[in-house]
Amino acid sequence: MKVLVTGAAGFIGSNLIHYLRCHRPTWNIVSLDKLTYCANLEWLSEFHGDPRHSFYQCDIADTAKINEVFARENPDAVMHLAAESHVDRSILEPLDFVRTNVLGTAVLLEVARNTWKKRSDVRFLHVSTDEVFGALGPEGMFSEDTNYDPSSPYSASKAAGDHFVRAWYRTYGLPILITNTCNNYGPRQFPEKLIPVVISRALNHEPVPIYGQGQQVRDWLHVEDHCSGLLTVLEAGTPGDTFCIGSRSTVPNIELVKTLLDAVDSHLGHPVGHSHQLLTFVEDRPGHDFRYAIDPTHIESALGWQAKISLKDGLHQTIEWYIEHREAIDRIRQGEHRSFEEKWYGHRLGER
Repeated sequence: MKVLVTGAAGFIGSNLIHYLRCHRPTWNIVSLDKLTYCANLEWLSEFHGDPRHSFYQCDIADTAKINEVFARENPDAVMHLAAESHVDRSILEPLDFVRTNVLGTAVLLEVARNTWKKRSDVRFLHVSTDEVFGALGPEGMFSEDTNYDPSSPYSASKAAGDHFVRAWYRTYGLPILITNTCNNYGPRQFPEKLIPVVISRALNHEPVPIYGQGQQVRDWLHVEDHCSGLLTVLEAGTPGDTFCIGSRSTVPNIELVKTLLDAVDSHLGHPVGHSHQLLTFVEDRPGHDFRYAIDPTHIESALGWQAKISLKDGLHQTIEWYIEHREAIDRIRQGEHRSFEEKWYGHRLGER
């Protein structure tokens, strides 16, 4: 079995490579990544020289390059995770999201179709988000039957990608699978998302920005559980099907942030509550969805998959990882990312 993983040097992609090498050690893995600001080859360094692992630096929207990779490797499956994924950045630079998440997905689909021809033993797994469904009210959960209602340039671009994937299945018979998942967390996440932002800023005693009053509700899934779900869908899912992957771990942002701050205090030997002084409530994000919650009943009943890592245990493990890798994370937070933080959060935090 040879699988091509796009976005392999990113957060979920790098964790997926580690998961596959552990759980499917005989598979050949072709890693592909453009190596944008949020990718880090350091996360894949232990596979350097591994005869069952190869890496290509490549833009998925570059048809010629993607054709070269497929011609050389002829993978049996694609696990498509490459994406621009930060909502705040999508508000500032929406066309970057259209290029990667829409055009890039279409290029992969077309190259896969032309390479595989009429093979039925192949799979194209497209990894998407629950944000394509928009926002929930106080009750209810997203499911595979929820109508699309994206709110941001990011979620709109991912929704378009989902529609392209289904179109290639219905029009050309390409054996596709789609997953929509909730907020992921865990090791190797770039420090622009909520959990690593809180941890890294608290460790450096910097203000921790919270949108509005922090009452937005999110559903959290540990990245290792997500990886196990993706592998399950790839191996057991029926082509054309969609699966929502979640863990039923919903919590308001402010509650999650305070939990993280208390845990960081505990790790650093500070009195619990000491870091609450870092909480800084800032102007809300435009079009900020209020609540997400995902219903994983379909994947649980159809494929027998279930999340195993509790939010409490997962957060504890994640904080430990960021403390152990504090030097690497501090390096990552410099340069381009520091410029973005100043551009996006500066006026909200009164820093410029």
